[in-house]
Amino acid sequence: MKRTPNGTLGFQPQKDIVYNKLLPYADRLDEESNDVLSKIKGNLARAVQFREIWPGVLFWTRKLSTYMRLYGRKFSKEDHVLFIKLLYDLVTIPKLEISMMQGFSRLLINLLKKKELLSREDLELPWRPLYELHDRILYSKTEHLGLNWFPNSVENVIRALVKNCRPYFSDSATQEMLDEWRPFLCPFDVTMQRAISYFELFLPTTLPPELHEKGFKLWFEEMLSLWVSVQNLPSWEVHLVSLFARLANDNIGYIDWTPYIPKIFTRILRSLNLPVGTSQMIVPRFITNAYDINHAVLWVSALLGGPDKQAQAQLSGLFKSITSFFHPSNHGRWLMKLMKMLHRLPASVVRRLHRERYRKPTWLTPIPDSHKLTEQDITEFVNSMMEPVLLAMFSKTGSLDAAKALQNLALMRPELVIPPVLEKTYPALETLTEPHQLTATLSCMIGVARSLVSGGRHFPEGPTHMLPLLMRALPGVDPNDFSKCMITFQFIATFVTLVPLVDCSFALHERTDLTEIEREMCSASAEFEDFVLQFMDRCFALIDSSTLEQTREETETEKMTHLESLVELGLSSTFSTILTQCSLDIFKVALEKVFNFATTNIFETRVAGRMVADMCRAAAKCQPAEALKVFVPHCCNAINQIAVHEEVLNEEELDKEFLWNLQLLSEVTRVDGDKVLPYRSELVQILQLTLHLKCKQGYTLACNLLHHILRSSTLLYPTEYCSVPGGFHQPISDYLPIKDWGRPGDLWNLDIRWHVPSVEETSFVFYLLDIILQPELQRLQRFAQGEQDLSRDDVLQSLAIVQHCLLGAGSLMPPLKGEPIPDLVQSLVNLNETTFHTGMEYDQSRENYRDAICRVMRQLLHYILEHTEDDTKSLFAIIKIISDLLHFKGSHKHEFDSRWKSFNLVKKSMENRLHGRKQHIRALLIDRVMLQHELRKLTVEGTPYRSIHQDLMKDLLRLSTSTYSQIRNRAQTVLFTALGTYNFCCRDLIPHVLEFLNPDNSSVTQQQFKGALYCLLGNHNGVCMANLHDWDCISLTWPAIVRSGLSSAMSLEKPSIVRLFDDLADKIHRQYETIGIDFAIPSECCAVAKQLMVTGAPLPSEPVPTDEDVAEGLQRQEQKNAESVERYKQLIVDMLDNLSNRNLPWKFEHIAIGFLSLLLRDDHQLPPAAVTFFVESLNHDSLYVRKVAISAVAGIMKQIKRPHKKVPVSPSKLCEIKESSYVVAGDRPDNKWLQYDSSSLPRSQETWDKCVFVEKTHWGYYCWPKELIVYAPSEEQPKEDLSRDEMTEREQIIYDHFTDPAFINQFIEFLSLEDRKGKDTFSPRRFCLFKGLFRNFHDAFLPLLQPHMERLVADSHESKQRCVAEIISGLIRGCKHWRYQKVEKLWATLCPLLRTALSNITIETYADWGTCIATACESRDPRKLHWLFEMLMESPVNGEGGSFVDACRLYVLQGGLAQQEWRVPELLHRLLQYLEPKLTQVYKNVRERIGSVLTYIFMIDVNLPFTEPTMSPRICDFTERVLLRLKPLTEGDEEIQNHVVEENEVGEQDERTQAIKLLKTVLKWLKASAGRSFSTAVTEQLRFLPLLFKIAPVENDDNYDELKRDAKTCLSLMSQGLLYAEQIPMVLEVLQEIASSNSWHARYTVLTYLQIMVFYNLFTVVSDQKLVNTIRALVIKLLEDEQLEVREMAATTLSGFLQCNFLSMDGPMQAHFEALGKTRLPKKRKRELGAMVDPIPSADLVRRHAGVLGLSACILSSPYDVPTWMPQLLMDLSAHLNDTQPIEMTVKKTLSNFRRTHHDNWQQHKQQFTDDQLLVLTDLLVSPCYYA
Repeated sequence: MKRTPNGTLGFQPQKDIVYNKLLPYADRLDEESNDVLSKIKGNLARAVQFREIWPGVLFWTRKLSTYMRLYGRKFSKEDHVLFIKLLYDLVTIPKLEISMMQGFSRLLINLLKKKELLSREDLELPWRPLYELHDRILYSKTEHLGLNWFPNSVENVIRALVKNCRPYFSDSATQEMLDEWRPFLCPFDVTMQRAISYFELFLPTTLPPELHEKGFKLWFEEMLSLWVSVQNLPSWEVHLVSLFARLANDNIGYIDWTPYIPKIFTRILRSLNLPVGTSQMIVPRFITNAYDINHAVLWVSALLGGPDKQAQAQLSGLFKSITSFFHPSNHGRWLMKLMKMLHRLPASVVRRLHRERYRKPTWLTPIPDSHKLTEQDITEFVNSMMEPVLLAMFSKTGSLDAAKALQNLALMRPELVIPPVLEKTYPALETLTEPHQLTATLSCMIGVARSLVSGGRHFPEGPTHMLPLLMRALPGVDPNDFSKCMITFQFIATFVTLVPLVDCSFALHERTDLTEIEREMCSASAEFEDFVLQFMDRCFALIDSSTLEQTREETETEKMTHLESLVELGLSSTFSTILTQCSLDIFKVALEKVFNFATTNIFETRVAGRMVADMCRAAAKCQPAEALKVFVPHCCNAINQIAVHEEVLNEEELDKEFLWNLQLLSEVTRVDGDKVLPYRSELVQILQLTLHLKCKQGYTLACNLLHHILRSSTLLYPTEYCSVPGGFHQPISDYLPIKDWGRPGDLWNLDIRWHVPSVEETSFVFYLLDIILQPELQRLQRFAQGEQDLSRDDVLQSLAIVQHCLLGAGSLMPPLKGEPIPDLVQSLVNLNETTFHTGMEYDQSRENYRDAICRVMRQLLHYILEHTEDDTKSLFAIIKIISDLLHFKGSHKHEFDSRWKSFNLVKKSMENRLHGRKQHIRALLIDRVMLQHELRKLTVEGTPYRSIHQDLMKDLLRLSTSTYSQIRNRAQTVLFTALGTYNFCCRDLIPHVLEFLNPDNSSVTQQQFKGALYCLLGNHNGVCMANLHDWDCISLTWPAIVRSGLSSAMSLEKPSIVRLFDDLADKIHRQYETIGIDFAIPSECCAVAKQLMVTGAPLPSEPVPTDEDVAEGLQRQEQKNAESVERYKQLIVDMLDNLSNRNLPWKFEHIAIGFLSLLLRDDHQLPPAAVTFFVESLNHDSLYVRKVAISAVAGIMKQIKRPHKKVPVSPSKLCEIKESSYVVAGDRPDNKWLQYDSSSLPRSQETWDKCVFVEKTHWGYYCWPKELIVYAPSEEQPKEDLSRDEMTEREQIIYDHFTDPAFINQFIEFLSLEDRKGKDTFSPRRFCLFKGLFRNFHDAFLPLLQPHMERLVADSHESKQRCVAEIISGLIRGCKHWRYQKVEKLWATLCPLLRTALSNITIETYADWGTCIATACESRDPRKLHWLFEMLMESPVNGEGGSFVDACRLYVLQGGLAQQEWRVPELLHRLLQYLEPKLTQVYKNVRERIGSVLTYIFMIDVNLPFTEPTMSPRICDFTERVLLRLKPLTEGDEEIQNHVVEENEVGEQDERTQAIKLLKTVLKWLKASAGRSFSTAVTEQLRFLPLLFKIAPVENDDNYDELKRDAKTCLSLMSQGLLYAEQIPMVLEVLQEIASSNSWHARYTVLTYLQIMVFYNLFTVVSDQKLVNTIRALVIKLLEDEQLEVREMAATTLSGFLQCNFLSMDGPMQAHFEALGKTRLPKKRKRELGAMVDPIPSADLVRRHAGVLGLSACILSSPYDVPTWMPQLLMDLSAHLNDTQPIEMTVKKTLSNFRRTHHDNWQQHKQQFTDDQLLVLTDLLVSPCYYA
């Protein structure tokens, strides 16, 4: 199909849309596309060279995206590369307005999407500009201050852009990225997340193998070992997984993952968060940071295959261990994830198979043969998934996921997948009581339909199931069960589409070359006719039961309900599919049947009538000639006979038979126009008879008939959708239809039969318009001119006829004519339209009815509005007609959208992703070509705006502000659509809308006012006129909205108006994005643009701009920038003018201030007047205004900040140590100088100046950047202590206000008020404000503020304390650049203040003080804050002020130290030394706080790769010291009880009591560290384990016991921890030791611990057989425990292990239990003599019980099926039914559980047992009768 470059095109297209070649006018398209493309190239290139971003570049890039939507990538490779380079340069212009950046990005993404079209040789893109763009927007330094407004979508757009540019980054990019981002890798810092997400997004993974050394090999080991070493899911682990998944998928066969496979699967299993055991604590971060299923699935599917097959083994293990979670009786929040995994995994494997076997080879690296999936790999994969998928069919979340999974699995292995689904489907079709089973199985069958019908060599018997399935599905057409009915329709339609319904049975006698299966299919095909007739009977029954009289009372609505319309749709489409696929013989029988049904009954026209008429229409569409022959004469006769009587025509209620025949006729004429022509005289006669009926129902049906006749004669459409080209009408001898079962359509030989209107049809249409439309228009025109009187009903009737003529013949009427409106925008390039041919030649010689209708409608509209404005029905009709005049060219946008949607749904449900290459069925392909035609018809982007449009828009605006709300509503909808259609028309319309809001215009009514506001608001998806991204528009609309508050029509009493203004303000705030002021285009772009004008065919006809043109362009662009700045300033002046008006209501004042706050920018300072306004608003009466002002002033501070000079230094010079060549992270000699060292703190001006301060905490931890940027010495920085005269105007304004005592008093007064009681927290906005004040003005305002601060600190009210905390944190952060004397003086003031504050701290304020200190210490060198740290370290726990103050002080200290991370080891050591003696605290809140502080102290002790041991405190030393003090508890063997009274008794307590108090604190620490640190110190925690087991007793006693609860929590958390292979033996050793302790509570707890631990580390444990044996021995040993509870728990554990396939049920184990169960019991002694019961059960009884429990565990481990060994075990068990207790109890429980879980599918399970076994079993399971 590739054309040579010498064709019409003159070049080799990259990849055009194939469907265009199948359109009936395909031969004209090459010429058209060349014309459009040359215009785009020429004008786009000229616009760039003229530096005209708006409107030129924007207009022509939009044209380019339209071109791609219609033609695909139909340009040469050179053009493709140049387009990409040009757009890449545009997107990365630094000051580009965000909305433009997004527009260009979306187009660029589209150009880059098909990466196979351009290889790395063709294109190379730099990565750094994208990184700078990403960084500037997503980590914006000014966005939080309100200086930049970005839309929400921007993040996704930029990510998608990087993703598509990634394959083209240069060879050296990987190394450059690592150098750039490695220094950020400090795991305690937020930068870690940032760096890892950069790596995930930017690192290229598609490099060819010879470049791997420069690609992933540079970072693979490093990142992977980082991933392996974190255990507690930090938030950045998700990004790593995504990166690995992508790497694995792009480089299958080039990376050896084998050593990591158990780890990968263990982590995927953990991240599903499945519930295990009974009392499991869920760590919240495990849920929030869990892996994205898509990444996990991609990774797994890339690991499959290869020589060692390990991944498949683990995957099977994974599914076996989680299969039981898929059973429909289980439900929880984890289910969604499991289902997602189920349907994504097969899809991912199919995608991989497609890539290996069927995809055209491209420049991307192919998968090496050694690692391709073999047939056996596929079989194993499919087998491992079948069991969970079959269970998931009946899941609570619906069967969709399972159906999708089955569809993909069946593509790979139909013979394994389809039979089990059939086994479930046949019984479901028989059952009457469980309809949900039917819907689930049918939807799964629909998924596998194509694989079933096409059979193939692996599954030849597939097609034989088709007829039985169809016949059995018929009862599903059931009027009483809606969902069943719909799924049955879908099922039948799907199967019938794939199969020609042709009776081939006589091929049996004629042909001898058929296989056995084919013979079977031929004989079965004789039943097709039967099937079609039975289906019709079912449908007739359905229709009979849904007639209007049956389903509703008289009073109710007459329209169809939503459900009925869905059934109607399902019924008609299924019936139409069946008839399309029929042979002619079957069709004739069906036609006769439907004709008889339709003509022997009379239906009402609303519900049943519509369904029957639909069936008749389907028949007529398939074979029009046959059908019309019977229907048209019949209907015409019936109508004429009734209409003989004159009076009929004037009756209000017409005869039912008359209506029914008219309805039938109007539907059967919806067929090919040329088939209708023979009956034209009859039809015209009927139309003339019925169009003027009095009865509305009657003339509406007549209008439909008119519409359908016109439509079918004027449109282009395919006339048949049969699954084989040419239909099934050839003789059987040379064509056997069964060969075509399930055959895909052949795209190159589709052989579409188009209906193209003939001359005859066109003249018939114009004849109809002349005799029907013309008189109506004249009549209406006379009425509008007042010459003829018509009743309202007459007007309505005429309008209905006009509307239907327009709808029917719209495609023949040329668009409206008119003069273009000049001068809406200025541009140096041509902004003309490109038109697309849609197969219609307009006949200019005939009258243009579109213009005529338009003329009459405008006259009529004005007449009605002046005389009878309450005739709303006519106005509705006129609005509808105006809408069609403007937009309708033969199809509606919304219909197109829904067809496109349903096309995609059907495509998805039946596509073959494995073979790809558009192997869809023929009907779908034809549908897609038709959609392509419609798409061309509907493409109206940017139509020129002409005078006639202007007139119509003004009419619409008049209607949009009319008196009646419904008219306003409908007119506004049409108006919004029109606004989006015509270029730049908003600029023309806005002044007219604003006229209604103008307060000087006193004639405005409230309705007009509201209508105008709604016009500004826009609808949810169209244009919002109030917020166009353009200074011209905003400078009009915003002031007008504010000024409208003075209008007489505005009343705040009306809630609807208040709500409107709220919505308007809210929408503007939500949608506003910073509007650009600088529209410069850098000169690099121009070079690419120049090339575009002279490269490749088609060459643009526009001239290359001369130097003078370019100079003019530059000048205009500078002028435009200057104008933008002027507009910006003018808008602010207008807003301030409005605000100064005393009469403005408060609501509008708020709106205006809100708008003003949006206008702060980071590239242009706010005008001084606005600065004054905001500073004064800080003391406004209204809380809202004060809040906005605080944010705004904080932003203004940032704007006027004087820049500080920075200089690069080399890190190695600072410490005279050479950096190591390889990566070493952590505390190294070359970063020691950064750490806090109290012996060398800068305590004088001189040392302060010498000290190099590094503010950000992450620098130097992992590695140093190439050069470190630090601040220059203070003499090079801006001058401090400016006098007022040296300040700028804006600084003076602020200075004057903040040095005014009255202003400050008032300001502080307001700040220390409480806002919402109990809800207030530390406000970052106020912090930013104070930080800015102290940063920009140094200590100028301190003298005034200090007395206030002293006053507030002493006051314990929370709002006062909060206010002073905000000031202090702002002060500490703001003094960053002060001179040493000032800083020292500042701390001399602050330390006493903080001491006072900490002694006054209360429950309400401690969080605020914590935030205050944490904020103050964030990103500050600790050596700068040494006063603060030394002050906080002064004995935080001294008991003064009680335990609460102690806890709060610790909290505040912790906040400060945590911010400093690894740079304060000395302080952490001091704190730990200080705390250790105090660990035996009595008070719970102090204990909890100490636990939390300990977590932070040890946070730095991490076990990461390439990391030096830390200088900070280490856990192992601490553990040693603590265990010494806990000795009294470890030595004894008794259980630990909490007998410490919560008072400090005088006198020394014994060691044991002290130890218990210590243990409580240790528990708090263990509990706190589980959630926070990201690697767990397993070895140290293990040493505490025995203690925990001693505490936690099983019974949940009622009295709240802190010790027990904490111990239980810790055990639960520790058991969930991720363990490395080398740690598991250590854990088991501890568990074995405890299992032999003499406390049965401890032994019991070992089992629960073991359950969770094994499941959460499943694959790591399974991969070592020795561990498995140890665990198994341990459980079996505990089965024989003397304590009954322990034995039962052991059985439960064993059953769980068997169920998740950790242990398998093998011979020796079964034998072991059987042997134990046969232990003889001693004879019953005479009981009456001694005690009633034996005090201790004998050892024999225990062993016998153990055997029974073992058998019971095996039985309960298969709750949903019956394995082969089960029947025998049940028999063994039943023998013990009469043993002594507790055995009898166990047996009974087991049997009742077995009965409960197997009851559902007992019919299937029964087959596993022999008859004798069944007898025994029935005896056991049926409860004995008590009345025997």
